[in-house]
Amino acid sequence: MGRVVLVTGASAGLGRATADLLAEHGWTVIGASRRGTGGTGWTGITMDVDSDESVKTGVARVIAGHGRIDALVTAAGWGLAGPVETTTIDEAKAQLETNFWGSVRVVTALLPHLRASGGGRIVLISSIGGLIAIPFQAYYSASKFALEGWAEALAYEVAPFGIDVILIEPGNFRTDFTASRRNAANASGPYAGAVEHALGLMERDELNGADPADVAALIAAQLTARRPRRRISAGKSGERIGLVAKRVLPHRWFEAAAKGSLGIQ
Repeated sequence: MGRVVLVTGASAGLGRATADLLAEHGWTVIGASRRGTGGTGWTGITMDVDSDESVKTGVARVIAGHGRIDALVTAAGWGLAGPVETTTIDEAKAQLETNFWGSVRVVTALLPHLRASGGGRIVLISSIGGLIAIPFQAYYSASKFALEGWAEALAYEVAPFGIDVILIEPGNFRTDFTASRRNAANASGPYAGAVEHALGLMERDELNGADPADVAALIAAQLTARRPRRRISAGKSGERIGLVAKRVLPHRWFEAAAKGSLGIQ
């Protein structure tokens, strides 16, 4: 039997591109999503990463049906836009429920199987926004910052069992992420003009972003690499250079340079 990979968020975007490419490369791909959509050469199952029971049932179903899971790619996620001051706690919790806790649920459900199998690979889709905060998408950034720290700690814990943890940090890519972004209910008021301006620039950059196939290719390479990397950024060079700038520039200089690109005046 070929290698088996479970991909969450496989119905669209980076998850769909990854499922398609891995199937082309000979993987047995199980694509999980709320819609349960399948694709060419791979099978879809219904799984809601916001639900403990749905995740446990979905992981158990894949193992029962295929006898093994060799790798996991967590690509389920969405974006929330709005000022911190006016975004409700319930809206913020919903953002972290999928983007952070959704990955936690799937990984922890799968870990006992990976340990018993002697190892495996876990690829978590983070974001450049998990290293450089995005104004008016603070809770999206918070979900990815949390994922970065959690994954680093996890990597230390599971390394003795032959399990590798890889973070992929995309910038702007042409996916349905832009169209599916949710706006906080109370985005009007004193921040309205700034929100509109910033999101307009961000949406322009997303619609002109890189090809999702680039991320899929990075993931495919890391799933078979002899020594996979812990973190890999993806996207256009102008976005990725910000990661270097944040490390080497004084913070005040970095913020001054970043404001324009992030739509802040």
